[in-house]
Amino acid sequence: MPPVWSLRPSLPADAPWIAELRAQVMRPDLERLGRWDPVRVRQRFLTGFQPAHTFVIDVAGSSAGVIAVRPESDEQWIEHFYLAPEYQGKGLGSAVLRHVMTTKRDHRPFRLNVLQGSPARRLYERNGFVHEHEDPIDVFLVHADLS
Repeated sequence: MPPVWSLRPSLPADAPWIAELRAQVMRPDLERLGRWDPVRVRQRFLTGFQPAHTFVIDVAGSSAGVIAVRPESDEQWIEHFYLAPEYQGKGLGSAVLRHVMTTKRDHRPFRLNVLQGSPARRLYERNGFVHEHEDPIDVFLVHADLS
């Protein structure tokens, strides 16, 4: 059973800690792929941060993670879905993902990308995402329910 959680809209002031969380969560996969750069991993997030599309995951008054849904004309991209390590593997990721996809569902498919070999891919596949295509760094997934 996942912990009790809630979502709140992100604020511009959340950007620094989210960038740090991103660096912490992505480091093992980026190191494995030979792509770890401690400055770039943070800067890439800070450059593209869109608070209007980003939600902070709160557990017991603490910021446990973040998820963004970026709308495009023909699709919705799930991005920047990071959970602090102490909250991973407890069902929280699945609960948040299902909630966001239910509340944001419309005619557009959900898409996302995950780093090659990332254990996060299993989370997405358990929740209905299927392989669409890949490159040497990323695997692109689409939600199987395209209705």
